[in-house]
Amino acid sequence: MPSSNRRTFLGAGVALGLGSLAGFNGLQTYTTSSTPSTGESGDRESLDAWLATANDPQTQQVLDLRYDDPPTVYLGMSNTKSFSPPAIKIAPDTTVTWEWIGNNTEYNVAAIDETFDSGQPVSEAGETFEYTFEAEGTHRYVSEPHADAGMKGVVVVETAPSSGYPTVDEWLAGTNGYDGTIADRTDADLVEVATGAEGAEGHFAFDPQAVKVSAGTTVRWSWTGRGGGHNVVFEDADFGDEAIHVEPGVHFEETFTETGIFRYSCHPHRAIGQRGAVIVE
Repeated sequence: MPSSNRRTFLGAGVALGLGSLAGFNGLQTYTTSSTPSTGESGDRESLDAWLATANDPQTQQVLDLRYDDPPTVYLGMSNTKSFSPPAIKIAPDTTVTWEWIGNNTEYNVAAIDETFDSGQPVSEAGETFEYTFEAEGTHRYVSEPHADAGMKGVVVVETAPSSGYPTVDEWLAGTNGYDGTIADRTDADLVEVATGAEGAEGHFAFDPQAVKVSAGTTVRWSWTGRGGGHNVVFEDADFGDEAIHVEPGVHFEETFTETGIFRYSCHPHRAIGQRGAVIVE
Protein backbone atom coordinates (compact mmCIF):
# COMPACT_ATOMS: atom_id res chain seq x y z
CA MET A 1 0.00 0.00 0.00
CA PRO A 2 1.29 3.55 -0.67
CA SER A 3 2.71 5.28 2.39
CA SER A 4 1.03 8.35 3.84
CA ASN A 5 4.01 10.52 2.91
CA ARG A 6 3.73 9.95 -0.84
CA ARG A 7 4.70 12.97 -2.93
CA THR A 8 2.84 13.39 -6.22
CA PHE A 9 3.71 15.79 -9.06
CA LEU A 10 1.75 16.20 -12.28
CA GLY A 11 3.48 17.20 -15.49
CA ALA A 12 6.39 19.46 -16.21
CA GLY A 13 4.81 22.36 -14.38
CA VAL A 14 6.99 21.59 -11.37
CA ALA A 15 9.97 23.73 -12.28
CA LEU A 16 11.83 23.51 -8.98
CA GLY A 17 12.89 20.29 -7.28
CA LEU A 18 11.94 19.57 -3.69
CA GLY A 19 15.64 19.46 -2.86
CA SER A 20 15.87 23.16 -3.64
CA LEU A 21 12.66 23.94 -1.75
CA ALA A 22 14.05 22.23 1.32
CA GLY A 23 17.35 24.02 1.13
CA PHE A 24 19.08 20.74 0.42
CA ASN A 25 22.35 21.48 -1.33
CA GLY A 26 24.91 19.35 0.46
CA LEU A 27 25.08 16.66 -2.22
CA GLN A 28 26.89 16.63 -5.53
CA THR A 29 24.80 18.31 -8.21
CA TYR A 30 24.51 16.94 -11.75
CA THR A 31 23.50 19.44 -14.38
CA THR A 32 23.02 19.20 -18.10
CA SER A 33 20.67 20.50 -20.76
CA SER A 34 17.50 18.65 -21.63
CA THR A 35 18.23 15.65 -23.80
CA PRO A 36 16.89 15.25 -27.33
CA SER A 37 14.54 12.45 -28.26
CA THR A 38 15.88 8.92 -28.59
CA GLY A 39 15.21 9.10 -32.30
CA GLU A 40 18.52 10.92 -32.79
CA SER A 41 21.53 8.67 -33.22
CA GLY A 42 23.75 10.84 -31.02
CA ASP A 43 21.33 10.59 -28.13
CA ARG A 44 20.99 6.83 -28.66
CA GLU A 45 24.75 6.47 -28.25
CA SER A 46 24.75 8.75 -25.23
CA LEU A 47 21.91 6.78 -23.64
CA ASP A 48 23.78 3.52 -24.21
CA ALA A 49 26.84 4.98 -22.50
CA TRP A 50 24.71 6.23 -19.62
CA LEU A 51 23.14 2.81 -19.07
CA ALA A 52 26.47 1.00 -19.43
CA THR A 53 27.56 2.64 -16.18
CA ALA A 54 24.26 2.05 -14.37
CA ASN A 55 24.60 -0.23 -11.35
CA ASP A 56 21.72 -2.65 -11.80
CA PRO A 57 21.65 -6.31 -10.72
CA GLN A 58 19.68 -7.41 -13.79
CA THR A 59 20.01 -5.70 -17.17
CA GLN A 60 20.58 -2.33 -18.81
CA GLN A 61 18.05 -2.71 -21.62
CA VAL A 62 15.20 -0.23 -21.94
CA LEU A 63 12.00 -2.04 -20.95
CA ASP A 64 9.02 -1.06 -23.09
CA LEU A 65 6.15 -0.70 -20.62
CA ARG A 66 3.84 1.42 -22.75
CA TYR A 67 1.15 -1.28 -22.80
CA ASP A 68 1.49 -2.27 -19.14
CA ASP A 69 0.09 -0.88 -15.92
CA PRO A 70 1.80 2.27 -14.59
CA PRO A 71 5.28 1.10 -13.56
CA THR A 72 7.08 1.04 -10.23
CA VAL A 73 10.86 1.45 -10.00
CA TYR A 74 12.50 0.09 -6.86
CA LEU A 75 15.43 1.72 -5.08
CA GLY A 76 18.09 -0.48 -3.49
CA MET A 77 16.81 -3.81 -4.81
CA SER A 78 18.95 -6.81 -3.77
CA ASN A 79 20.97 -4.61 -1.42
CA THR A 80 22.53 -2.72 -4.32
CA LYS A 81 22.77 0.99 -4.96
CA SER A 82 20.56 0.73 -8.01
CA PHE A 83 17.22 1.47 -9.61
CA SER A 84 15.33 -1.60 -10.75
CA PRO A 85 14.51 -1.53 -13.58
CA PRO A 86 16.98 1.24 -14.44
CA ALA A 87 15.56 2.09 -17.87
CA ILE A 88 11.91 2.15 -18.90
CA LYS A 89 9.89 3.40 -21.86
CA ILE A 90 6.40 4.74 -21.19
CA ALA A 91 3.66 6.58 -23.06
CA PRO A 92 2.89 10.25 -22.37
CA ASP A 93 0.59 10.91 -19.39
CA THR A 94 1.93 7.87 -17.52
CA THR A 95 2.70 8.09 -13.80
CA VAL A 96 5.89 6.42 -12.61
CA THR A 97 6.24 5.44 -8.94
CA TRP A 98 9.60 4.99 -7.23
CA GLU A 99 9.52 2.87 -4.07
CA TRP A 100 12.23 2.56 -1.41
CA ILE A 101 13.33 -0.94 -0.32
CA GLY A 102 15.04 -1.51 3.02
CA ASN A 103 15.94 0.88 5.85
CA ASN A 104 19.74 0.98 5.82
CA THR A 105 20.68 3.33 2.99
CA GLU A 106 19.46 6.79 2.09
CA TYR A 107 18.31 7.44 -1.49
CA ASN A 108 16.57 10.10 -3.48
CA VAL A 109 15.43 10.50 -7.09
CA ALA A 110 16.68 13.55 -9.00
CA ALA A 111 16.39 14.23 -12.72
CA ILE A 112 19.48 15.54 -14.47
CA ASP A 113 17.31 18.05 -16.37
CA GLU A 114 15.59 19.07 -13.08
CA THR A 115 12.21 17.85 -14.34
CA PHE A 116 11.53 16.00 -11.07
CA ASP A 117 13.15 15.66 -7.65
CA SER A 118 12.03 13.65 -4.62
CA GLY A 119 13.91 15.89 -2.20
CA GLN A 120 16.29 14.95 0.60
CA PRO A 121 17.59 11.36 0.67
CA VAL A 122 15.61 9.07 2.96
CA SER A 123 15.98 5.43 3.97
CA GLU A 124 12.49 4.50 5.14
CA ALA A 125 11.18 1.32 3.53
CA GLY A 126 7.88 1.90 1.75
CA GLU A 127 8.63 5.54 0.95
CA THR A 128 7.28 6.43 -2.49
CA PHE A 129 7.64 9.23 -4.99
CA GLU A 130 5.50 9.77 -8.08
CA TYR A 131 5.79 11.82 -11.22
CA THR A 132 3.49 12.01 -14.25
CA PHE A 133 5.26 12.47 -17.58
CA GLU A 134 3.00 14.48 -19.85
CA ALA A 135 5.19 14.96 -22.92
CA GLU A 136 7.65 12.93 -24.98
CA GLY A 137 11.30 13.12 -24.01
CA THR A 138 14.23 11.32 -22.41
CA HIS A 139 14.89 11.91 -18.73
CA ARG A 140 18.06 10.64 -17.08
CA TYR A 141 18.12 10.64 -13.31
CA VAL A 142 20.26 9.63 -10.35
CA SER A 143 20.19 9.07 -6.63
CA GLU A 144 22.47 11.94 -5.70
CA PRO A 145 24.36 10.28 -2.80
CA HIS A 146 25.25 7.31 -5.03
CA ALA A 147 25.46 8.78 -8.53
CA ASP A 148 29.20 8.21 -8.78
CA ALA A 149 28.64 4.60 -7.73
CA GLY A 150 26.35 4.08 -10.72
CA MET A 151 22.89 4.63 -9.23
CA LYS A 152 21.43 5.94 -12.48
CA GLY A 153 18.21 5.49 -14.38
CA VAL A 154 16.30 6.80 -17.36
CA VAL A 155 12.67 7.25 -18.37
CA VAL A 156 11.99 7.42 -22.10
CA VAL A 157 8.59 8.92 -22.89
CA GLU A 158 7.38 8.05 -26.37
CA THR A 159 3.96 7.67 -27.95
CA ALA A 160 3.13 4.03 -28.61
CA PRO A 161 2.72 2.98 -32.25
CA SER A 162 -0.86 2.68 -33.46
CA SER A 163 -1.85 0.69 -36.55
CA GLY A 164 -5.49 0.05 -35.69
CA TYR A 165 -4.52 -3.46 -34.57
CA PRO A 166 -3.65 -3.20 -30.84
CA THR A 167 -2.58 -6.85 -30.59
CA VAL A 168 -0.01 -6.31 -33.33
CA ASP A 169 1.17 -3.00 -31.89
CA GLU A 170 1.79 -4.47 -28.46
CA TRP A 171 3.59 -7.48 -29.96
CA LEU A 172 5.90 -5.42 -32.16
CA ALA A 173 6.36 -2.22 -30.16
CA GLY A 174 9.99 -1.49 -29.49
CA THR A 175 11.26 -4.00 -32.06
CA ASN A 176 13.25 -2.99 -35.13
CA GLY A 177 11.83 0.51 -35.32
CA TYR A 178 8.21 -0.61 -35.60
CA ASP A 179 6.08 2.51 -36.10
CA GLY A 180 2.64 1.03 -36.73
CA THR A 181 3.13 0.50 -40.46
CA ILE A 182 1.32 -2.55 -41.85
CA ALA A 183 2.28 -3.69 -45.36
CA ASP A 184 -0.96 -4.15 -47.32
CA ARG A 185 -0.70 -7.21 -49.59
CA THR A 186 -4.41 -7.99 -49.75
CA ASP A 187 -4.28 -8.01 -53.55
CA ALA A 188 -1.56 -10.70 -53.74
CA ASP A 189 -1.96 -14.46 -53.84
CA LEU A 190 1.65 -15.05 -52.74
CA VAL A 191 3.57 -12.90 -50.27
CA GLU A 192 7.23 -13.32 -49.42
CA VAL A 193 8.75 -12.38 -46.06
CA ALA A 194 12.53 -12.05 -45.80
CA THR A 195 13.87 -13.94 -42.79
CA GLY A 196 17.17 -12.58 -41.54
CA ALA A 197 16.56 -9.09 -42.91
CA GLU A 198 18.57 -6.17 -41.58
CA GLY A 199 17.53 -5.17 -38.06
CA ALA A 200 18.47 -5.19 -34.37
CA GLU A 201 22.05 -4.16 -35.21
CA GLY A 202 22.49 -7.18 -37.44
CA HIS A 203 20.26 -9.38 -39.58
CA PHE A 204 17.62 -10.22 -37.00
CA ALA A 205 14.36 -9.06 -38.54
CA PHE A 206 11.48 -10.08 -40.77
CA ASP A 207 10.65 -7.87 -43.75
CA PRO A 208 7.90 -6.86 -43.92
CA GLN A 209 7.55 -7.02 -40.17
CA ALA A 210 3.75 -6.87 -40.27
CA VAL A 211 1.70 -7.74 -43.33
CA LYS A 212 -2.03 -7.77 -44.09
CA VAL A 213 -3.30 -10.38 -46.54
CA SER A 214 -6.60 -11.78 -47.75
CA ALA A 215 -7.88 -15.20 -46.74
CA GLY A 216 -6.47 -17.84 -49.06
CA THR A 217 -3.11 -16.07 -49.47
CA THR A 218 0.11 -18.05 -49.18
CA VAL A 219 2.90 -16.43 -47.18
CA ARG A 220 6.38 -17.70 -47.89
CA TRP A 221 9.33 -17.10 -45.55
CA SER A 222 12.61 -16.83 -47.45
CA TRP A 223 15.87 -17.05 -45.49
CA THR A 224 18.55 -14.52 -46.47
CA GLY A 225 21.38 -16.65 -45.16
CA ARG A 226 22.49 -13.86 -42.83
CA GLY A 227 22.23 -13.43 -39.08
CA GLY A 228 22.87 -17.07 -38.22
CA GLY A 229 20.09 -19.61 -37.76
CA HIS A 230 16.44 -18.59 -37.83
CA ASN A 231 13.06 -20.26 -37.47
CA VAL A 232 9.40 -19.22 -37.64
CA VAL A 233 7.30 -20.08 -34.58
CA PHE A 234 3.71 -18.86 -34.19
CA GLU A 235 2.11 -17.69 -30.96
CA ASP A 236 -1.51 -18.03 -32.06
CA ALA A 237 -1.54 -21.17 -34.22
CA ASP A 238 -0.18 -24.70 -34.35
CA PHE A 239 1.68 -24.24 -37.62
CA GLY A 240 5.21 -22.95 -38.09
CA ASP A 241 8.70 -24.35 -38.44
CA GLU A 242 10.65 -24.78 -35.23
CA ALA A 243 13.66 -26.21 -37.08
CA ILE A 244 16.50 -23.70 -37.25
CA HIS A 245 17.83 -23.03 -40.73
CA VAL A 246 21.00 -21.20 -41.69
CA GLU A 247 21.24 -21.61 -45.45
CA PRO A 248 19.38 -19.19 -47.75
CA GLY A 249 16.15 -20.20 -49.43
CA VAL A 250 12.50 -20.89 -48.67
CA HIS A 251 12.12 -23.11 -45.62
CA PHE A 252 8.52 -22.48 -44.62
CA GLU A 253 5.26 -21.30 -46.14
CA GLU A 254 1.64 -21.29 -45.01
CA THR A 255 -1.66 -20.69 -46.77
CA PHE A 256 -3.92 -18.71 -44.45
CA THR A 257 -7.51 -19.83 -44.91
CA GLU A 258 -8.98 -18.25 -41.76
CA THR A 259 -9.17 -14.61 -40.78
CA GLY A 260 -7.37 -13.41 -37.68
CA ILE A 261 -4.10 -12.04 -36.34
CA PHE A 262 -1.16 -14.41 -36.27
CA ARG A 263 1.92 -13.37 -34.28
CA TYR A 264 5.22 -15.14 -34.74
CA SER A 265 8.92 -14.86 -33.94
CA CYS A 266 12.32 -16.35 -34.53
CA HIS A 267 12.92 -18.07 -31.21
CA PRO A 268 16.73 -17.72 -31.18
CA HIS A 269 16.37 -13.95 -31.63
CA ARG A 270 12.96 -13.24 -30.14
CA ALA A 271 14.41 -11.39 -27.14
CA ILE A 272 16.20 -8.89 -29.37
CA GLY A 273 13.11 -8.18 -31.44
CA GLN A 274 12.90 -10.61 -34.37
CA ARG A 275 9.12 -10.75 -34.41
CA GLY A 276 6.43 -10.50 -37.04
CA ALA A 277 2.70 -10.60 -37.60
CA VAL A 278 0.30 -11.66 -40.33
CA ILE A 279 -3.16 -10.08 -40.40
CA VAL A 280 -5.70 -12.05 -42.43
CA GLU A 281 -8.92 -10.29 -43.46
